[in-house]
Amino acid sequence: MTLLIIIIALFALVLINVPIAVAIGVVGVVGVYLNMGAEALVNVPLTLYNGATKFPLIAIPLFIFAGALMNTSGISIRLINLVTAIVGFVRGGLAMVNVGVSLFFAEISGSAVADVAATGSVLIPEMKRRNYNANFSAAITSSSASLAIIIPPSLSMILYGAIADTSIVKLFVAGIVPGLLGAAGLAGACYYYAVKYDLPREDSFSLSTLRKAFKEAFWALLLPVIILGGIFGGFVTATEGAGIAVLAALLIGGLVYRELNIKILYRAVIEGVIQTAVVMLLVATSAVLGLFLTEMQLPQQLASEITAITENPILVLALLNILLLLLGMFLHGAAAIILVVPIVMPLVYQIGIDPIHFGLILTLNLAIGQQTPPVASVLATSCSIAKTDMWETTKVNLPMILVLFVVLMLVTYVPAIPMTLVNYFY
Repeated sequence: MTLLIIIIALFALVLINVPIAVAIGVVGVVGVYLNMGAEALVNVPLTLYNGATKFPLIAIPLFIFAGALMNTSGISIRLINLVTAIVGFVRGGLAMVNVGVSLFFAEISGSAVADVAATGSVLIPEMKRRNYNANFSAAITSSSASLAIIIPPSLSMILYGAIADTSIVKLFVAGIVPGLLGAAGLAGACYYYAVKYDLPREDSFSLSTLRKAFKEAFWALLLPVIILGGIFGGFVTATEGAGIAVLAALLIGGLVYRELNIKILYRAVIEGVIQTAVVMLLVATSAVLGLFLTEMQLPQQLASEITAITENPILVLALLNILLLLLGMFLHGAAAIILVVPIVMPLVYQIGIDPIHFGLILTLNLAIGQQTPPVASVLATSCSIAKTDMWETTKVNLPMILVLFVVLMLVTYVPAIPMTLVNYFY
């Protein structure tokens, strides 16, 4: 009952436009006061500080900053030109370019919102100019951008790993196969639309164009090689890899492409600071809510109540997926992770689910949540660029959402898909 009251109070505050981070903090502080007394409030400032100063969380502002640098220093446009040279000749190739560019961008920024802001501002106007339906342009840009939280390095995985106290690098490795499956499925959906609506082909394939595009994008392509190679090779941690990403983006954008000046750097810093502040305030206030939940032993009570109904992992996973899909419709990704993970982890451990496996299930649910109104943060960003109605775009986006859902079901009930590479390397 207490847990239900907390969720109702949280949603009530959100519905009256209280910022999510503030709503979480208010619910946590009130819960601490009512159940632990006024003397327990002296622990709140310390909990806020400790919650936001975990070492793995340093990677979040660094990857956000690296993504902002990509947006403003000519790296993104060169990746777009390269992928266009590779698959642009296919019918509906510009839609597939969207998927391909998101794969590259995901390997650097880890943020779906950064992905859609960077690629959408270039690709959506171009797709509309070439007679692609505006709703379809917004839909495929939005859905492909959500690959950024599945493909490593993912900010959602970093946040989950820090809260669940599990290996972030293993989460990154587990995301490779599901991310590629999602990309292949979205490319298939693009081809289906291309044939059905006779979408245009771009210029015919040209080896000289490909060679030129590869030469211009060579340094941009080194970014994911440096970041992921260093992390998976064991040379750096995820946090150190994020620092390298920023340094490499600065050097490539400033010294190689020479499109990074003080004005552009200032804009990238401001963009990174704003996004970081939103995430870190969520993390800090969630620690207060976590203090209350821990003292009341609500996660353990939830685990006991569910296992009293069923201990069948298949049914428990189905219930967790339903919960996560519903929350994803109303909460931003970071808020959903912060709210759900402390509550469900005792249940996850009790029924014997690997926390790495559950991390991928959670991440895929969040990817779907980014596409399902009313919140749908990534879809909303894409629609604002395309100047389309979110609900109309959602109708067109349903096949892409179905692709992500199929990948979710495969990852949920075929653990070998995310875990084979993890088990092989570790």
